[in-house]
Amino acid sequence: MTFWNQWRVVVDEADRAQWVWEPLKSVGPLRFGMAHDDATQAVAGYLEPSPRSTNHYGDVGSHEFALTHAPGGPALTAYYDAGRLTCVAVNARRGPQVTLDGLRLVGRVPSELEAAFIEYTTTHGHELRYGPHADPGTETLGVVLRAQRAGDVVLSRPVFVAHDWADRCVHVPESRIPDSEWTDRHY
Repeated sequence: MTFWNQWRVVVDEADRAQWVWEPLKSVGPLRFGMAHDDATQAVAGYLEPSPRSTNHYGDVGSHEFALTHAPGGPALTAYYDAGRLTCVAVNARRGPQVTLDGLRLVGRVPSELEAAFIEYTTTHGHELRYGPHADPGTETLGVVLRAQRAGDVVLSRPVFVAHDWADRCVHVPESRIPDSEWTDRHY
């Protein structure tokens, strides 16, 4: 692991679990529509629910998962609508590496990822949009590529959504993603 100081741990790329993202369907072993208990079983051995992980925003609840083998906070946040997984936000510092057709999406320099993502969306016929925080994303794939601080560095933190949440997912005020993902994050 690389340390900027004891509070700002960034997992080395080689130490990250390697997950594949199927747009609007799954993020690694986490399938959209599964219940929290099923999600917990799906990531067992790599991630475990954080003790302070449950929050509720109306019908939407969130649970944080931490690395089983290393302390230091959440590796991802799972959002559930009516008890079913609908959104996964992967922590840039500790989360698994998630790829789309070989394109690494987690823990990258945002400008480099943005350039690669523009090429990907253009080549594959997806409309790239930018939200009010200048985060690129696409509703047709169901993703917003956010930025997250890691000490003096900024890294990519993708937010993946299910089909039911894809409409307007890039537009913060109109998105179904809870406001806390945009404003209250303490990484």
